[in-house]
Amino acid sequence: MSFLQAQTIKVLDQETQEPVENAVLYTIAKSTYVVSGADGTADISAFSKSETIIATHVSHLTLKTTKAALIAKGNVLYLADNENELNEVVLSVSKFEQRAKGVSQKVVSLDAEDIALKNPQTAADFLTQSGQVFVQKSQLGGGSPMIRGFSTNRLLLTVDGVRMNTAIFRSGNLQNVINIDPFTIDQTEVILGPGSVVYGSDAVGGVMNFYTKKPVFSFGEGTAFSGMALTRYATANNEKTGHVDFNIGSKKWAFLTSISYSDFDDLRMGGSGPSDYLRPEYVVTQNGVDAIVENENPRVQTPTGFDLINLTQKVRFMPNNIWDFNLGLHYSTTSDYARYDRLTRKRNDQLRSAAWYYGPQTWFMGNLQIDKKGNGDFYDEAKLTAAIQYFEESRNDRDFGDPILFTSQEQVNAYSFDLDFTKKLGDNRLFYGVEYVYNKIGSYGKQTDIESGAETATASRYPDDSSWQSLAAYLSGQFNLAESLTLQTGMRYNPILINATFEDTFYDFPFEDADVSFGNLTGNAGLNWQTTENFNLKLNLGTAFRAPNIDDIGKIFDSEPGSVVVPNPDLKAEYAYNAELGATWRIGEKLRLDVATYYTHLNNALVRRDFNLNGQITIDYQGEPSNVQAIQNAARAKVYGFEAGLEYLFNKHVKLTSNLTITEGSQEEDDGSSAPLRHAAPLFGSTHLIYRLKKWKFDASVEYNGQFDYDELAPSQQNNAYLYALDADGNPYSPRWYTLNLYSEYQIAQNWKATTALENIADQRYRPYSSGIAAAGRNLILAVKYTF
Repeated sequence: MSFLQAQTIKVLDQETQEPVENAVLYTIAKSTYVVSGADGTADISAFSKSETIIATHVSHLTLKTTKAALIAKGNVLYLADNENELNEVVLSVSKFEQRAKGVSQKVVSLDAEDIALKNPQTAADFLTQSGQVFVQKSQLGGGSPMIRGFSTNRLLLTVDGVRMNTAIFRSGNLQNVINIDPFTIDQTEVILGPGSVVYGSDAVGGVMNFYTKKPVFSFGEGTAFSGMALTRYATANNEKTGHVDFNIGSKKWAFLTSISYSDFDDLRMGGSGPSDYLRPEYVVTQNGVDAIVENENPRVQTPTGFDLINLTQKVRFMPNNIWDFNLGLHYSTTSDYARYDRLTRKRNDQLRSAAWYYGPQTWFMGNLQIDKKGNGDFYDEAKLTAAIQYFEESRNDRDFGDPILFTSQEQVNAYSFDLDFTKKLGDNRLFYGVEYVYNKIGSYGKQTDIESGAETATASRYPDDSSWQSLAAYLSGQFNLAESLTLQTGMRYNPILINATFEDTFYDFPFEDADVSFGNLTGNAGLNWQTTENFNLKLNLGTAFRAPNIDDIGKIFDSEPGSVVVPNPDLKAEYAYNAELGATWRIGEKLRLDVATYYTHLNNALVRRDFNLNGQITIDYQGEPSNVQAIQNAARAKVYGFEAGLEYLFNKHVKLTSNLTITEGSQEEDDGSSAPLRHAAPLFGSTHLIYRLKKWKFDASVEYNGQFDYDELAPSQQNNAYLYALDADGNPYSPRWYTLNLYSEYQIAQNWKATTALENIADQRYRPYSSGIAAAGRNLILAVKYTF
């Protein structure tokens, strides 16, 4: 009898002690799903003892617990009133848990349940599926997010609080997000807008924070063992993915191991759309001879396939409720993968490149995080984060008919140390901390004769043995000015130190080294006003900066056919000034609207412009006369836009959600001329109708993108016609598109779940704006998951 009682709990309102009906309890690991009855009771016998249980209700805060913890507390689960969901907890804005009620910035939250249903192939695809982050792709093995008109090194990427941005993050498209394993993600928070006060350089357009799963304790005597195995297949690129993870937990120690492997073949595009995207021919090399061959199926984008492996090991030690030690080891690497858009370029009506591919993109991170609760005079909670990362990447290209293969390879060793504190002062709260980041860059170049195998050195992409350092201190606070009015404000001072030595073996530079140092001061102030029980206003003013890095100051590369970028040590930081206004309005018990508008002005923008090297405006680069260019503080930019979200609950089983983003941007040169901003994406959004009932879950969605005509494209994009469809006048443009999609889950048995999806049902042929590869055509995804 006592065993049966232990399997039944009561869900109660924390303040009124009244039963909470229709509270949903589920576990991500097993996706078991139960609903509390009219008396608040729920049967939790299907959950294992140590798994995390998530409890949600439309009018209460989401809570995470375990079955063991519930039994220890007398089989009672208390849910706190969520005050129109404005008390949702977020981590990213201060590095400590905060209720959204006091946060003045817009934060998009995504969790592992979204991944379980939609089965994204990479973390880049996961961001795309959110409907609030635009992602560009130059090849299948990639994904470069765009947020509020900014991209690449003007966005910050973090994993478990550690910055992934390095000193060689470039203004061109970045693919590093694909090294994050979607299977290990527990929660993702995207800050829309500046985040430099807490995160420093690069957080101009936004911050993408990926929080990976933590090991789970047994919360009792003995050892708990659990895990999950999954296999997945997708038709559009013949994807074959396998994943397994397992958790071993005792009362104080816990271990989590995760292994994922994916094999992707060449991607097939849709059947209905512009013929400009088709791949009618490609280059093959046999016995050292290049030849152009006809593609048997022009919808197959040859070559685009690659392999990806991710390994994760977590160790957690919690000796008491004061100390919490977390060690995370992450390793990810790819096979070689083609830069598809470069392989479609033509010169004199013939394919220009015989080979253009990235070498394995490798990432390792070792991250030690120590959390300490305290009740002293200076802090209530302290967090120390120390990390070491290693990045490796290479570029390899060879022109058609040319035996010389050019290779540049880079390695970055990145070290970081963060110490953060929070302290309550009555109803107010302070956040403060210090940070140190050190990057060491290794870079070399070579050229290989594929006929003889002979290798010779050539100019490296970056100055070898260069370094980039960042030191910072910040202070921010959350102040309750009134019961319904909260102020969040803060500032950060951030010196940057850069050192690089330029070799004159291949080029005669007018300088020998770059020894640069400068300080950067940023601040923000925001108000969150709960005007009524159902209406909330947010106003935020802030600054952000991006300091020049080694990529800006010291790189040598071919930016486009006939142009070469050379070093320029005479640079300073670019600054962004941002204002945004947002509102959340709940109408009745079923409808919620969320809108925001913003304006950002960027000064001293770092852009690529014509340059001279010792008076020369043309030099020889890889055997080709090339115009000399360099990164310079030579422009200003402005971005403004509108974001809207809607959520409507038809009943406890059916929900409608929709998001829409409109971005406008322009770049103004020093001579007063202006042009569209390259990373301001066209209108985009998504609408989802979600149905959940016992063992079933369905998500029917439509994703859509607006059109950019020729005169709406940035000049750099107008000159890259090979990326786009051609209009009636023969000019490149980015057509509008939409996709219809259906995702479903079915709980076959307690330990078995099947996931089926049909994406791009109408088989549309389209390319997201600025992308060099067409998206997948009709795509059937089949996955089976077993939990234990």
